[in-house]
Amino acid sequence: MFSPIRTIERARPLLGTTVSVSVRCADEAQAHEAISAAFAAIARVHALMSFHDAGSDLARLHAAAPGERIVIDAQTADVLREALRLSELTDGAFDVTVAAQLVERGLLPTPAGAAMADAAASWRDIELDRDHGVRRRRALWIDLGGIAKGYAVDRAVQALRAHGMVHGCVNAGGDLRTLGEGPHRVAIATDEASPSYQPVLELGEAAVATSSGRPYVQAGSGPHVDGQRRGSMGLAQVATVVAADCMHADALTKVVMALGTRSAELLRQFGAVAHLQDASGQWTHIGGAS
Repeated sequence: MFSPIRTIERARPLLGTTVSVSVRCADEAQAHEAISAAFAAIARVHALMSFHDAGSDLARLHAAAPGERIVIDAQTADVLREALRLSELTDGAFDVTVAAQLVERGLLPTPAGAAMADAAASWRDIELDRDHGVRRRRALWIDLGGIAKGYAVDRAVQALRAHGMVHGCVNAGGDLRTLGEGPHRVAIATDEASPSYQPVLELGEAAVATSSGRPYVQAGSGPHVDGQRRGSMGLAQVATVVAADCMHADALTKVVMALGTRSAELLRQFGAVAHLQDASGQWTHIGGAS
């Protein structure tokens, strides 16, 4: 008997936001199995990379003495390695050791059992070896909130594919990735309370992430200050980045908020495009394939 293709969607609170997963599939049982696998993939990333959870890799790192080698999960290592690469490429405009500033502002809790962070510490004080061992040369606190949520979305999409899904979407509070040729229509967030129009992107398979110039936004395991350490907003009040994967879309929004149009070359390096709205409501588009 022919079964019509249906859109099946479920939502769960994860990553400090509401995560929704939708798929189009004729087999409802298969669809629900795939969605459950996607949520499990996201929950694993949260458990590993949460700033809050006592059992996370970050908590173990924070409790270690400077110079002590801590072996972390391969997934955490993948995210941290890419974060460090982005820090190098941006000369520290993206810096996961911004956590100490967030704690000082009351946006994150002080890590339990951790030594006070050294104010002079930065991403350059983190050593990550090939076997997923991490050493911190100085006492510092790591927040992966500016990149881990996008990585979790990517892992969820991989889980959907592994369960036979060819069309769907994973949306983690505005960081989203589409599956299938589309067209997928995605509204771009603006900084206006009641915009006269809502810009819409029409995409195939792609990832989209947004950051705003408000004091802080929810990102990953906890609040995350836009612009990372430097805090320069450039032209942007809102930055939406479209990239091939959500980990880079997520991280690059923070770079764009920090560097504005100076991030164009880095965006091109990743084949990403940014849509920036300035304080007057005007839009600027930068980046693209190199």
